[in-house]
Order: sequence, then C-alpha cells, then structure tokens
Amino acid sequence: MNIAPLTRRVTLVRLALPRETWLALIASAALLGGCVMSDPQPMADAECEPKANARPICTFTNPEDMVPLPGNQAILIGEYGQSAEDEGGLVVFALDSEERRTVYRGGEATAVAEAGWGDPTCRTGPTRAFNSHGIDLVRRDDGRLLLLVVQHGSREAVEFFEVQGRGIDWRISWRGCVLAPDDASLNEVAGLPNGGFYTTKMDSLSGALEFEGGMPSEPTGHAFAWSPNRGYRKIEGTDAVMPNGIVTSADGRLIYMNASGENSIRKVEVASGRELGRAPVMTPDNVTWSPDGRLLVASLSLQDPADFVACEALKQGSCPIPFKIVAVDPETMTTLGPVYESNGVPMGAGTVGLQVGQELFVGSFKGDRILRVSLDKN
Repeated sequence: MNIAPLTRRVTLVRLALPRETWLALIASAALLGGCVMSDPQPMADAECEPKANARPICTFTNPEDMVPLPGNQAILIGEYGQSAEDEGGLVVFALDSEERRTVYRGGEATAVAEAGWGDPTCRTGPTRAFNSHGIDLVRRDDGRLLLLVVQHGSREAVEFFEVQGRGIDWRISWRGCVLAPDDASLNEVAGLPNGGFYTTKMDSLSGALEFEGGMPSEPTGHAFAWSPNRGYRKIEGTDAVMPNGIVTSADGRLIYMNASGENSIRKVEVASGRELGRAPVMTPDNVTWSPDGRLLVASLSLQDPADFVACEALKQGSCPIPFKIVAVDPETMTTLGPVYESNGVPMGAGTVGLQVGQELFVGSFKGDRILRVSLDKN
C-alpha cells in the first residue's frame, strides 16, 4: 500500500520509507512479537533481466502510479519522491521506443493558476519538493485533459495539471490545486469531467504514532468528494482501515475503494453512501480500469517485515515484496484471480497494474523499474 511519507511528529519527520511501509513494519513487528529478521537482500540492479512474459525497464525512480495517454502510444508515470534527495516528478514513457522523458518537476517559475481549475485560493504551483503520489487523468467537460496528482512534498494537496499533446509528444502545465482537508493524509484520486474529484484519506496526519501498537482495528479514514461549488464532503459508507486506491464509474455515480487494512475493495454509491458490494483482495493498493471493463487491483503479499527494511535505502534494483495484479468483476464484485503475479525476480512490490492493449504495465513505490508484461503469453 502506498501512502504519504511520515512527515509529522517526533523522529518520524523525514523517514525515507513511505508511510504505508512504516505502518506495515509496525503491524508486522507487533504480530511477530517484535522479532524482525535481519540481512534481507533487495534485488540488485544487475538483475534487470526478463522472466517469462515479464520484462523490466530499469530507468525509473519509484514509479508508484501510472495512467494511459490518449492514443495508447505512451503512458504517464508518477515518480514518488520520498526525501529531499529523492524528489518526485511526472514522466512520459513512449511505448514503441521505450524512451522516458520527465515532463514536470516542482518549482517552475512559470506556473500560473487558471480559474476553474481547483480552489481559486490556490495561486502558486508546487515547490521543488514536489512529490507525485496517486494520479488520474480525465477529459473535462470543455474537452481539455485534466491530470490530478496527490502530493505531500511541499503541501498536502491535490494538484491540477493540464495535459496537452498527442502520440508521444506531451507537455504538462500546472493550473491549480486543492489543499487537503485539515489533518488528512490523502492517498489516491479519481477525477470527474466537471472539475471535481474523489479522493481517499488513508489516515490523519496527527495520528502517526497511534499505530505503534500494531495495525488498527478501527477505521483510520474514508473517501471524500470535492466539487468547485461545495468543496469537500465525506462520502458515507467509506469508513475503513487505511483506505487506499480509488476509481469511479464512467458516470461518477459509483466509487470502488480499496481498504488496505481490511483486505478488500468496496463498491459504494456516492450519493447515498450505500455499499453495493465488496471483494476480498489481500492488502490492495492502486486500482485501475482494464480495457474490457474489469478492475485491476495491485495486491501486496506481506510475508516478512524485513523485506520493508531492505527497501528503505534502495536506490537501484527492486523491493522484493511478492505481489499480484488481481482482476475483479465490478458488477458482481467477484474476484476473478490474478492477471499477473511475481514472487521476486524481475520485480517486487507492485503498486499499480495498468493494461494497455494486450500488455500490462506494473509500477512500484520503491525501486528503479517498471514491468512490461505480455498478456498474450500469460
């Protein structure tokens, strides 16, 4: 699961680990009586070799989330910065040439807010401490492409960008933002054509140390709806332990929300807060739509808490945590089984699975690679 870095309270101020890694460490250590195994080995950079139908591309920095760009010639990847030395950005990856090009870093002097893009009180763009977490791309009612980015670096906010271009030639321009609700650590975002969005609050910024006793048994957060006219409102029926990935139906009437701490994904009617179904998925992270209308959920298999320790200072290679990309039927909320799964080489810790044509692209919260998986050979 991927959440904001622990940037508040006591000595947790600037850990390199993302927040969900820290919480999982706490929970796992509590479950094992505090016994954490030593000397785990992350997969080294030298192991950037294909395996079966999966080929790693090792030119990234923590490619935590991704979206397809119109035309399916390129995808947009959010790189998840976790420290001052490891800042995040937005990258366009061309599918044919496999060229990667950074299209946005924070701190651009030319960033200008535009009316109708986010909260009008947000007038300045992100600083260089830009942290790209959950992302989503939606076409607005006026035809322009809106990219929403949850970021925690210079502020806790949903940033608004305009995406312009075609084919593999794309540019990104900051247009506005919406600050997070008070004391909310946001995780993922799902955009709406009217300029609004849905987002998940995984937990409270002030509640970091509340997890020292292990994984909480009571809800830590919920989903919000934000609209230009009403601002934030809580979506009823979404209280959960560590809400994570979120997507919406095409008409915006439904959301599908991962509850990482409850090993499930929920289907909720936004207007009423009525839960319409729930599918079991172990430690779900991000969720995407497949071309044929299934939900694809990244599922981490938490086995050894020492695996997280191995990932803390990782600069090259891959975090070794096993994972699956699981398909779920959005109508019946039936788990259909894994589309792809990895128990080590060539990449671990998959936090997103994005299908483009007959290929699956997998990103991770920690490491130097994405996976390119041929589904024709699966």
